[in-house]
Amino acid sequence: MKPDVKVKIGELELKNPLMTASGTCGYGDELGTYFDVSMLGAVVSKSLTLKPKIGNEPPRVAEVACGMLNSIGLANIGVSRFIDEKIPRLDELGALVVANIAAKRVEDYVSLAEILAANKSVRGLELNLSCPNVKEGGIEFGTDVKTLSSIVKLVRKVFPRTLIVKLTPNVTRIGDFAKAAETEGADGVTVANTYVGMAIDINSMMPKIHTVTGGLSGPAVKPLTMARVFQVSKSVSIPIVASGGIFTWQDVVEYMIAGAAAVEIGTALFTKPDVPSGLLNGIEAYAAGRKLEKLSDLTGSLRFERDNVPHMDRH
Repeated sequence: MKPDVKVKIGELELKNPLMTASGTCGYGDELGTYFDVSMLGAVVSKSLTLKPKIGNEPPRVAEVACGMLNSIGLANIGVSRFIDEKIPRLDELGALVVANIAAKRVEDYVSLAEILAANKSVRGLELNLSCPNVKEGGIEFGTDVKTLSSIVKLVRKVFPRTLIVKLTPNVTRIGDFAKAAETEGADGVTVANTYVGMAIDINSMMPKIHTVTGGLSGPAVKPLTMARVFQVSKSVSIPIVASGGIFTWQDVVEYMIAGAAAVEIGTALFTKPDVPSGLLNGIEAYAAGRKLEKLSDLTGSLRFERDNVPHMDRH
């Protein structure tokens, strides 16, 4: 019998735990060229702002060992064009849409949430309070517990559907931020956004990206994020969405065992845009091999005793 791979985050039911990470596939409709987008648990849009943003000056992306640095600067078409142009296309593709939003002011988060709440195709909201690429907003919001609490509380009042808070890993006690989000009504937390990093061109002796530092993502961050997912799982009872270095189905399973209910795929989409299809097949086969009725039984199943460990089927 095929295992049940559905996941619930608040009132939102995902058909499986695979989501896109904000900013790694545009608005999601671009992926339709490579695979059936409706097979995803959810498509998470790139960060939306009230007005269109051009973003940072190039170079904005640099490849590094086991990952990439980016400093896009939240370039996007703005929330109005997203609703008018992208939502209809995503509806055609059968995608379940979660909109990621970012702002420089608390009141702008509320305005964005109100606008998106009026569109029933937007099934969930992900608050980007943690982007390390923007000089104003972003990092300041995400590294202050009181400010995070205030934004979540205000957005919760105007957005009635599933609300997810994306946390920055660039703090000392990430569990405190997750708990604050839960206390103010968040239905889930994403762990985590990118890590502050830097790379230098030794020939020009200049930074490889224009803003000097940027966000590090890819396989290099997976062990770091794994530890944070585990830490957060001890602090909250709401679902955790893991995001960081997922390239294989084994990565998905590992994150779930550490405490995640779902995952976001990001950097892998740059190298192999159709990777979600293989990931889903892999986790379904793993669950069937373990004779799990529900994939969600993996969440938080980390063992600490090595005696009598069940046989691990290979797929």
